[in-house]
Amino acid sequence: MVGVTLTLSQGEGVSVLRLGFPGAWLAAALLACTTREAPPPPRWVDDLGHPVGLAHPARRIASLSPSTTELLFAIGAGNRVVGRTRWCDFPPQATAVPSVGDGLNPNLELVLSRTPDLVVFYASAANQSVITRLDGLGVAAASVRLDRLDDLPRAAGLLGRLTGTATRADSLAAAFAARLDSARAARTAPVQRVAVVVWDNPPIVIGAGSFLTELLELAGARNVFDDLALASAQTGIEVIAARDPDVLLILGNGVPAFARRPEWQNVGAVRRRSFVAVRGSEFERPTFRAFDAVRTLRAALRQGRAR
Repeated sequence: MVGVTLTLSQGEGVSVLRLGFPGAWLAAALLACTTREAPPPPRWVDDLGHPVGLAHPARRIASLSPSTTELLFAIGAGNRVVGRTRWCDFPPQATAVPSVGDGLNPNLELVLSRTPDLVVFYASAANQSVITRLDGLGVAAASVRLDRLDDLPRAAGLLGRLTGTATRADSLAAAFAARLDSARAARTAPVQRVAVVVWDNPPIVIGAGSFLTELLELAGARNVFDDLALASAQTGIEVIAARDPDVLLILGNGVPAFARRPEWQNVGAVRRRSFVAVRGSEFERPTFRAFDAVRTLRAALRQGRAR
């Protein structure tokens, strides 16, 4: 029997084994043990710069944003969605997934009851405390920002890699980006000036940071509040009156109730009853269905009546 002398020295955080050839197999085994303890660095980083600690493609996903739920189904990962918010309503199959309530500052116990290995959030600081708790429990979390149409290809790529559906996700993302570029290149001068009023007391309007402004531009109109960088902002009736939009775009059905209030009669579009109403979840979130929304919006603006 051949004797083996084993010496283990450490320096700069590295363990080194020195032994004769007969013990080479033992060296390899021991070296593997010494290096296995260090976990690999996260492969992916989300839209808030948070590392997503997944060792394998996600198998059980709680999606806490309607945009990401729709996107997960679109890229072929819908069968892995085991939890959603009560607002996740597209595609229709999504409504069969158990709801865990709201997406911002969610009920962690309800989310964990679905035993997810990945929780997908809308990118918001309001969710940070929940994400920190998930980190402590060893559950991966990813925050995805979906505010504008340009966010869709990037978000699809990230979710595709987290779910192992990158080929389909990248294909959809590339096709959408190419179509969006073509649509933008074909735009003509806007023919209507529009204000999008999403709340009346106090008045809240849509700004340049929202995909709705992009839909208007692609439909041949201009948002009179496109100088506001935010997705939405509080304003005053007198400000809306001063900007004098041709049309008020309403997300919903028919003429809004505030049109009957006397203070709103200062707005020319209200006095003329110049409203266009559109409805559908494609107007509620950035989605690959954006071009369907553009067609609907363009037709509604041309008709100049509630739709």
